[in-house]
Amino acid sequence: MATSLPITQNPDIRFLGRILGDVIRAYGGDALFRRIEHIRSVSVDRARGVAGADAIDPGLSTLGLDDTLAFVRGFMLFSMLANLAEDRQGVAAEPGADLGAALDRLAAEGVSRADAAAFLDQALIAPVLTAHPTEVRRKSMIDHRNRIAALMALRDAGETETADGDVIEAAIARQIALLWQTRPLRRERLYVADEVETALAYLRDVFLPVLPVLYARWERALGQRPKSFLRPGSWIGGDRDGNPNVNAETLDAALGRACSVVLSDYLDRLHALGAELSISTELAETTPAVAALADRSQDTALARRDEPYRRAVTGIYARLAATHRAILGRDPARAATVVGEPYPDPQTFRADLVELARALAASGEGLLGTGGALSRLIRAVETFGFHLATLDLRQNADVHERVVAELLARAAVEPDYLALDEAARVTLLRRELAGARLLASPFAAYSDETTSELAIVHAAATAHRRYGIRAITTYIISKAATVSDLLEVCILLKEAGLYRAGDPPSSDLMVVPLFETIEDLEAGPAVMRDWFALPEIAAITRGRGHQEVMVGYSDSNKDGGYLTSVWSLNRASRALATVFAEAGTRMQLFHGRGGAVGRGGGSSFAAIRAQAPGTVQGRIRITEQGEVIAAKFGTRESAIANLEATTAATLLASLETPSIDAQDSARFAAAMDSLSDSAFRSYRDLVYGTDGFRTFFRQFTPIAEIADLKIGSRPASRTKSDRIEDLRAIPWVFSWAQARVMLPGWYGVGAALDAFTDKGLLRDMVAGWPFFQATLANLEMVLAKSDMAVAERYTVLVEDRTLADTIFGRIRGAWEQTQAGLLGITRQTRLLERSPTLDASIRLRLPYIEPLNLLQIELLKRHRAGETDPRVREGIQLSINAIATALRNSG
Repeated sequence: MATSLPITQNPDIRFLGRILGDVIRAYGGDALFRRIEHIRSVSVDRARGVAGADAIDPGLSTLGLDDTLAFVRGFMLFSMLANLAEDRQGVAAEPGADLGAALDRLAAEGVSRADAAAFLDQALIAPVLTAHPTEVRRKSMIDHRNRIAALMALRDAGETETADGDVIEAAIARQIALLWQTRPLRRERLYVADEVETALAYLRDVFLPVLPVLYARWERALGQRPKSFLRPGSWIGGDRDGNPNVNAETLDAALGRACSVVLSDYLDRLHALGAELSISTELAETTPAVAALADRSQDTALARRDEPYRRAVTGIYARLAATHRAILGRDPARAATVVGEPYPDPQTFRADLVELARALAASGEGLLGTGGALSRLIRAVETFGFHLATLDLRQNADVHERVVAELLARAAVEPDYLALDEAARVTLLRRELAGARLLASPFAAYSDETTSELAIVHAAATAHRRYGIRAITTYIISKAATVSDLLEVCILLKEAGLYRAGDPPSSDLMVVPLFETIEDLEAGPAVMRDWFALPEIAAITRGRGHQEVMVGYSDSNKDGGYLTSVWSLNRASRALATVFAEAGTRMQLFHGRGGAVGRGGGSSFAAIRAQAPGTVQGRIRITEQGEVIAAKFGTRESAIANLEATTAATLLASLETPSIDAQDSARFAAAMDSLSDSAFRSYRDLVYGTDGFRTFFRQFTPIAEIADLKIGSRPASRTKSDRIEDLRAIPWVFSWAQARVMLPGWYGVGAALDAFTDKGLLRDMVAGWPFFQATLANLEMVLAKSDMAVAERYTVLVEDRTLADTIFGRIRGAWEQTQAGLLGITRQTRLLERSPTLDASIRLRLPYIEPLNLLQIELLKRHRAGETDPRVREGIQLSINAIATALRNSG
């Protein structure tokens, strides 16, 4: 057995941990501090192998309920500060994960910077923010964390005081003291409006300032100005799948708030620009275009009569203020000093700004023509328009089916659409799409469901007129399994004028299937082949130039286990690429990833580079959700690093020469087919084929208590059923992480590796196949974060001891088998032996997680025994919060 390496800390962790200790002593008293410090030190000794597992219990047993709550908060805050310290020290950064390094790598393969720039001009990279409920921290906690990060940056720069005169270290201590006294838990459930505001905070405070800066950097790296290929997206306010709280009103509100944020930002930038552009005609010439803008501004102030740029900016500001009033129905916070006509669209606004830039570039050898605030504003308008982030619509195929059936019946077209087979449905839907007649009538009464769905498409049409066509571009269909599922959405779009018959027909929204389960992923290529075979769809796709398909990581994992999920996604992507090539259209994959490995989490840089050759094609969208949003985009620095990494990986995955040849690709794929089949059987046998497993899962994990957390606006289950099939993937993964089993991220892999006899082939795959490398890297991280000794403690929560011992025995045996198999093919003596930074990061946290688990178990026992003290319930929720914070990507 290898000796465990000493746990190390970076200087920021020691610094912030010391201040946190001082704060706990100052506000909780010396006795509380000593108790917490004793438990911490014993737990560290246990992690180092100095103390036994039972050494922690005596310290925990001395804690009353009030001290328990304080203890959990203390360990949670340490984990939050440790995360901050690691992010600042670049622990999450990966070598070569920036555009400059990617360009150098491609240049070595003969791809010039000009070729890369031309490729990016046709690309789309879109991080899409969603409201999936895995972020357990309140926004107030995250805000304090970000203020500490800003203060630490000042400390790095050698500053001793803030701009307001506060001593840096004292200001940091003040923020940590505020954290200590800030309630970590939400008291009320989140509403969609709350989720919208949370996302807008990231878009306003991070994306808006960061993307223009990144584009300036990329322009220098490429040697020319690229188009805005990276643009943010959002689901919040438009994702109705399983969330009855999302409707046309929330859609309209989300779009309006986003428009308000982006227009306010532009107005602030224009105001600052007016102050900056003090150029006088007495000292410099200007262009006729700028002179015309100045004359049209109606700015007659004598002090600015020789300052055409300022007068032009006054007029531009007035027009944008009028746009704000026309779209949002109210004046901006800072009123215009002159009257202007609203801009009809972002492009016209940009054109005025470009005239200013051209005039500045026309003299002084172009010294003022590039860079600066004006260039950043132009880039922002190109990237964000008047909508800020493109909002997707999403709904379940079953809903569309019912709505279309009702519309057809009320219009006397087809009395029983649901009774038709697939061929008959397709024929009927195509006939309806070919004509101009609408199905809905203002004189007919419809169900609430149909009324709501019709209101959504009409709201989308209004959004196009109000905010521009880029405000909503995509309609995603969950549980898509047939061509009729896609055509049904076209029927709904036609009701709002978003789909129009003709020669050729046109559609303002792209209809996108989401293939989620293993079965759906296998059938997806055939569905898309049949879709492209429809002449009207082929015409629409040719006009657009690309078609998107979304692939789901979460449900495929819950359905078939980790290894089968990742391999099915890879195999489906390759098969889809063939179908798209046959259809002569570019494929755009939308990856529905979560934070945990069981939901597609892990390194985005490695995951994108590990995509099958020919499947990225410069167009990729990726969901960013829950705790991952705060981790990736919580600060401007982390956002820059992550957006750089995503861009670099997309470029490399699209243009880099594949690392394996066709022969190796074929034999590696055959091996993965075998591994996947074995893993699938093992996983399905445990989760869906074992008597009592459902009961074991619901008693062993805090799944019921997680459902009580106020972390999202949608229900934890799709139905009232307690079947695992009906449970959403997020609480499924989240609950196993809390119990330190992490089962969705590894179960079945050990059986597959053990059954595969050609270990030499597996080692070849480890050495030369990026897909397999990324798959095992994520697996290894999950195994390192899991702990079977801690997990075994949770078996006391299972009422049937025989059931608990039997099922947990299988799980522990499979974990040991998986660890042994992984170490064998990677030739390591311990987990993360070749990943020392990640190893140190995880081992730093383990002593802080184990006591939280032990306390959680005790509190769960008391709660389930009927104890009604509200502090017990609060302690459980705090422990869930703290463990999730320490594990980072757990939901």
